[in-house]
This record gives sequence, C-alpha cells and structure tokens, in this order.
Amino acid sequence: MSRATENPTTAILAFASGALLGAVAALLLAPAPGNETRRKLVDMQEGATGRLKQYAKEARFKMTPRVKGEDLQYDGGDAWI
Repeated sequence: MSRATENPTTAILAFASGALLGAVAALLLAPAPGNETRRKLVDMQEGATGRLKQYAKEARFKMTPRVKGEDLQYDGGDAWI
C-alpha cells in the first residue's frame, strides 16, 4: 500500500499543490505582456490574502465562548440572566 492511500490528507495536499503550481505556470507561460501577468498575480494574491484573513476572523469568532459562566446571575426564578 502506498503512503498516499494510507493518509488521504497527503493525497489531497499533493493534488492541491499540483493544481496551484499548474495555475501559476499557466499564467507565467501565457502569451500576455509581463506587466499584465504580474498585475494578475498581484490581484490573485490580494484576493487570497483577503479571503484568508476573513476565514481566520470567522474561525476566531466561532472559537470564542459566547457567554462566560461568571457572567450569569440567578434571578430567583427558573432562568439565569
């Protein structure tokens, strides 16, 4: 059995890396002027950076506790406020 079939994460990572390298190679080898290709690469990088920051912000929000136990007070009835 190969290592890729033992750990599917490795296979997925290898596939994604190959796809990314192929996309970059296609952009660099495309018949377009250098400044236009560089602009495309910068735009792609800025978009990816923005998405990563947004995903990190969402993950941080989801991981923080909503209500802390110390903040709850018993009101004498059947609810905690």
